[in-house]
Amino acid sequence: MAPSGYPSSLPLCVCLFLASGFAQAGRLLVVPMDGSHWFTMQMTVEKLLQRGHEVVVVIPEESWQLGKSVNCTVKTYSIPYTVEDMDREFKHFSYTQWKTPEQSMYSLITGSVKYFLEITFSHCRSLFKDKKLVEYLKQSSFDAVFLDPFHLCGLTVAKYLSLPSVIFAKDIFCDNLEEGTQCPSLPSYVPRLFSKSADTMTFKERVWNHLIYFEERAFCSYYLKTAVEIASEVLQTPVTLTDLYSPVSIWLLRTDFVFNFPRPVMPNMVFVGGINCLQRKPLSKVPVKEPG
Repeated sequence: MAPSGYPSSLPLCVCLFLASGFAQAGRLLVVPMDGSHWFTMQMTVEKLLQRGHEVVVVIPEESWQLGKSVNCTVKTYSIPYTVEDMDREFKHFSYTQWKTPEQSMYSLITGSVKYFLEITFSHCRSLFKDKKLVEYLKQSSFDAVFLDPFHLCGLTVAKYLSLPSVIFAKDIFCDNLEEGTQCPSLPSYVPRLFSKSADTMTFKERVWNHLIYFEERAFCSYYLKTAVEIASEVLQTPVTLTDLYSPVSIWLLRTDFVFNFPRPVMPNMVFVGGINCLQRKPLSKVPVKEPG
């Protein structure tokens, strides 16, 4: 099922939908990621609820933290794994990383994290096997999909329903941010994640940065292979990562521009660093006297 073309005004509409207290309340479908990813997204979901938006969160029946303490509509679907299964695989990954850290991307995705990722990615297939839930999503007339891009399921749902999508994340791996936004991030100037280089690279460091870039390109397709296969199965047409990421309307990045290496930024990339910081009391306007 291919998506229809989006109006050019959609990015602005979605931004207003999420950010403005004066915008008309709408219906938002949330497809989150479990664990710490949900902690950071949960605060934003709660704020949207306070502003009068109708929020529906779609989660698996078995999860660590998803859906807890959120006063909104929650739709669940069954999965062939238990929390104990996820605990076992994640503990194996954590233990392996602690004992023998996997430094390269290749060793990471082919090593201890492989089976945990397989479990995570398979959730999306389980979601679309629930025909009653899928029919509900089709009939609900949502305005947008608010998602965590880690396991691609939110992107698959947005493309399946032909809805604008809003990504909420800190780091976008595998060059998907640059390709999805058509934002250049040249290896000659912008260090890659595993390069350990500064932005003032020597010639040798630039060559090494290019090699890391090519390694990412070679192995990220393997890392997300299952997720892309599931997306192609659901959409009934072969899709690529670019097909899934390029339609994204808004990228809400939980970082600050000054914390990253200098690079071009596209208009639909919005930095919301500090959004999860606790709101402390305002500073006193009365000057504090220094001790004599």
